[in-house]
Amino acid sequence: MSDVRALVVGRGIEVGDGVYHERAEPPHSVLEEILRAWASRFAMGGAGRAQAFLKRANALESIRLVEDDQTLRGGLQAVAQQMCTQGFVDELLAQAFSFVREGSRRVLGMRHHDVQLLAGRALLQGKIAEMATGEGKTLAATLAACTAAAAGAAVHVVTVNDYLGARDAEKNAPLFTFFEFTLGVVVQDMSAGDRRKQYGCHIVYVSNKELTFDYLKDRISVGGVLKAHQKLRRLHSPHGAPQTILRGLHVAIVDEADSVLIDEARTPLIISETLPDDLDEVVYQQAIALAGSLVAEADYVLTKDRDIWLTQAGYAKVQSLSSDLGGVWKSPLWQKELVQKALSALHSFHRDEHYIIAENKVQIVDEFTGRVMPDRTWERGLHQMIEAKENCEITGQRKTLQQITYQRFFGRYLLLAGMTGTAKEVELEIKRVYDLSAVRIPTHKPSKRIRLADRVFHTSEERWQAVANRAAEVAAGGRSVLVGTRSVEASETLGRLLEELGVAHTVLNARQDKTEADAIEHAGQPGRITVATNMAGRGTDIKLSPEVEAKGGLHVILTEFHESARIDRQLFGRSARQGDPGTTEAIVCLQDELFVRYIPSLSALIAPWCVGSSRRSVSLFRWVVIYAQANAERKNRHIRLDTIGRDRKWQQALGFVGITKK
Repeated sequence: MSDVRALVVGRGIEVGDGVYHERAEPPHSVLEEILRAWASRFAMGGAGRAQAFLKRANALESIRLVEDDQTLRGGLQAVAQQMCTQGFVDELLAQAFSFVREGSRRVLGMRHHDVQLLAGRALLQGKIAEMATGEGKTLAATLAACTAAAAGAAVHVVTVNDYLGARDAEKNAPLFTFFEFTLGVVVQDMSAGDRRKQYGCHIVYVSNKELTFDYLKDRISVGGVLKAHQKLRRLHSPHGAPQTILRGLHVAIVDEADSVLIDEARTPLIISETLPDDLDEVVYQQAIALAGSLVAEADYVLTKDRDIWLTQAGYAKVQSLSSDLGGVWKSPLWQKELVQKALSALHSFHRDEHYIIAENKVQIVDEFTGRVMPDRTWERGLHQMIEAKENCEITGQRKTLQQITYQRFFGRYLLLAGMTGTAKEVELEIKRVYDLSAVRIPTHKPSKRIRLADRVFHTSEERWQAVANRAAEVAAGGRSVLVGTRSVEASETLGRLLEELGVAHTVLNARQDKTEADAIEHAGQPGRITVATNMAGRGTDIKLSPEVEAKGGLHVILTEFHESARIDRQLFGRSARQGDPGTTEAIVCLQDELFVRYIPSLSALIAPWCVGSSRRSVSLFRWVVIYAQANAERKNRHIRLDTIGRDRKWQQALGFVGITKK
């Protein structure tokens, strides 16, 4: 039986009155959100309390060493019972963590470091623990997971993909078994019955997408839908009262929290049904053909935000070219809508950058993670237009049945926490949207990472040749090299150049998503060059061979700065983990999208002074990068906040009846 008392005691949490425990959605106040975010800037540090907590936990270690297994289990349960009335206070957490630490030492052969204890404490305080790459986030999470499970909560450890969830669950399974917790793993294509069984376990590993869609299915099942969708409800639960898949939104420990809560939060998750398309496939093909005959600037204008608008001359041209087509082309509104959509498909969305073709289907590539999102489609006919452009089968239009943003979904957990290597850059937004504070956890060992000077080129061709030569040079010295790229196309361009140089390498991008972790795990061997899109091994450690460590460690090359400095920092963080040696450098060009899209005039003006190796050139270029990324982050933050607003309006417009108390 679930017990959520430890999660809410003393925290002012209002639990909803639905079929299972989740946080009631509070009244929305933009002013309150903004004030909350800014107030977090002045929050006082708790270094003294943290050290006192560590002192308590470490003082118990010698006692735990001599206790038998059953005493450890009983001790954790006894402390958890006290938590149900007192909450996750430091004195009790120190005791609970001492039991879990000793259990881990016995069955996993791994003892939690002090910094991991601090991370576990931050998680049960409902915070984001910022831990440097390689500091053991996976093991740190077991402290919070075991403690919360012992207190009776349903614990969801949320990962960015199925592989990482299954891997981490398998790695930690002996520890959970030791404390007699049941362990569940939810993956894609699992039946509703199997999902329900897995979610019934004490601790469940699941990807963010699978979890959110299962929640939406429950919303449909229990009646959080329009009457028009009652048929779907009966299909979902044909034998009377609906069965939910989840057993509550108690505790979520989100791995790679910035990726899930920020980067992937720009669009809502939608459950939809496919409807017959009112438009014939020929119409899409005609639109693509018409758009392809138009001339840039004269007939249409492409903005830096990827919006496309017909000029008056262009509209007149479309009217003339479509005059003999008949059907929907007789309508001026349809003419404009179809051609502008086709122009977007042709000029704003590019193959191997925004999407790939797999199994003759258009599959969207997440711009931030580099991963394929096979369950996502673009709306309002854009996806079908891109399918026509690529000569793929035209799929039906989608009708939304239920949707939710990550912001609203994760905000419904009674205790939300997360781990990541990069959170401070978006701390204000995390505080505003999720009411989460970020705590920077110190490293277990001092970092030995050395960042070399940036190298800047005028053209993309110069840059790629320089990257290929540099990677080959470093690998020839017996070190391993990881090259990060922003797109599938870029990774394959570099791969071809390395082939021409006769250099062995591995290319890892959205086409090889299933082998991602395995490729990254072996990227630390002598002479190994791994070219990867920006998903590059998040959640997977690159273990260095002794030979590579002796030669200077892993060398990371960033080939294009991202819109978010966090992603650059994540890539650089692959090098020099846990006190290992390592170097990083950026080899980029002024034609990159960050500069062209966000500071086009400025980058063109100062370009002559940015190229070169002088101290002045390097300093000026660093300033340009910071300014461009600040512009990009501002725009993306606006998109995310707009997504929340549109989601709320969607709920209001449909007269949606929630399952939580408002």
